[in-house]
Amino acid sequence: MHFISEQRLDDNVLEREFTLGDIPGILWTPGSASASAPVPLILICPPPLGLGRMYPRLAGRARYYAAEYGFASATIELPGSGERPRWEAAEQARAELRRVVEAGEPVTDEIIDALVLPLVERTVPEWQAVMDDLLARPEIDGPVGYEGGIISIGVRLARIDPRIKAAGLFAGSFVPRVMFEEARQVTVPLHVLLQWDDEGNDRQASLDLFDAFGSEEKTLHANMGGHTGVPQFELDPGARFFARHLK
Repeated sequence: MHFISEQRLDDNVLEREFTLGDIPGILWTPGSASASAPVPLILICPPPLGLGRMYPRLAGRARYYAAEYGFASATIELPGSGERPRWEAAEQARAELRRVVEAGEPVTDEIIDALVLPLVERTVPEWQAVMDDLLARPEIDGPVGYEGGIISIGVRLARIDPRIKAAGLFAGSFVPRVMFEEARQVTVPLHVLLQWDDEGNDRQASLDLFDAFGSEEKTLHANMGGHTGVPQFELDPGARFFARHLK
């Protein structure tokens, strides 16, 4: 991992941009983090819209976690997003999704699989590589939490990587049918957000996925409103969820 920029923000949070191979990302650590007082880590997975566009939202969450709860947070640019190389298959899948939605046609399982499964296959190993490096740093020692908007990435990572001890998920993306079986094998505590009127999401599929999770502790927070209307007040319940399970 190579750090390419560093700045101390006004809330004493250290923000560092990094690259790991060809993966760009950002790490935020509280001022209290040190080798003698290492801190837990939260992985914040963005939607595939580019870190530049998503930076205000990501940085706001990370700075809140650091300043209020003493967590480190990291995010990465997803494959095919931002400044990363173009991914033609992903672009074709997104174009096909837009076509059927604009035409009022049903979104088929084939379209969902082509859109989501390749992204899961590429992104989960990248997150694991980032964890390997960050957990080797003296100021970060885990445990690790995950939060993110592409719920299938979180399902896969929580299922296969024992370092993930809790996950905050956003039920706002299409879910391949195969992920329902993986969800039954997820046992870590879950905090799931659902926008009841999400214009691009199948509400019943989200509820079915929540029901499928094998976790003994799982909480669903449902709010009225569309995809981008998650209330600001949901930030603190999510942070307190991580505080219960990572500290």
